[in-house]
Amino acid sequence: MFTYDDQLYCAPKDVSTLALVINTDSWEASGLTDADIPETWDDLSAVAAKLTTDTQVGLATGGTRDRVGALMVAAGGYFVNEDQTEVTADTPENLAALQFIKSMLDAGTYKFTDNMDLGWGGEALGTGAAAMTIEGNWIRGAMTNDYPDINYRVVELPKGPSGHRGSMAFTVCWGVAAASDHQDAALDFVNAMTSADQQVAFGNAFGVMPSRPSAADAFLADNPDFEPFLNAAQYARGQVTLPAFTDVLTEFDHELVAMSQGDMAPEDILKDLQQNGEDALNG
Repeated sequence: MFTYDDQLYCAPKDVSTLALVINTDSWEASGLTDADIPETWDDLSAVAAKLTTDTQVGLATGGTRDRVGALMVAAGGYFVNEDQTEVTADTPENLAALQFIKSMLDAGTYKFTDNMDLGWGGEALGTGAAAMTIEGNWIRGAMTNDYPDINYRVVELPKGPSGHRGSMAFTVCWGVAAASDHQDAALDFVNAMTSADQQVAFGNAFGVMPSRPSAADAFLADNPDFEPFLNAAQYARGQVTLPAFTDVLTEFDHELVAMSQGDMAPEDILKDLQQNGEDALNG
């Protein structure tokens, strides 16, 4: 993610991914067991229907590319190709993802928090408005601090029609200023901060995960509940970092919410995304 023309420009500080977070009390009250943990989209749709009541929706997430993107990956699609040289929005794979999302929205078993007067999926889970959400490993801190009475578990997101799971990866990096008069000291600092021991310490303190594979086992030993998030790092796609693409994806977010309100079709959203993305790429 932090390379250009195969040159590394900064060292990843840590990584976070997305997984499925389940209210276990709601799960058990609906008669669901470990055998019902969704392995496919059909499974996800079925358990969301069982979990939906008059006061609780089965699944809720933000209506944003940073959640929907995980399902696009599971369908075999994404916003751009691997090296971000081509916009790949208007494809059958992405259409399958949006159509699946729309089918659950239309059924009332999935809601965007944008339509629930809630800020994010963690709030939906924590307040009991949703039985499941798709969120990142940062949710542990939020649940511990804000919703300590909610019992929950984390599992990997189910496989899409591609036969593979999907997720998204979020990260930042340590860099050294080219104009710095203290590059050697800065480099020593970055090396210390990216050591395996330090990355495990960051993870234990803040809920992020190590970006160094060599630190994974030590981190997992301290945080076994993070295994679904750590597994997701193997198949997650990173955020799009192309110049001017932020505005493109902001418009995509707006149109996702419009779709949830019955004002846009998946096909039209992807056509707009393709055109807007190509305009930004060729800008």
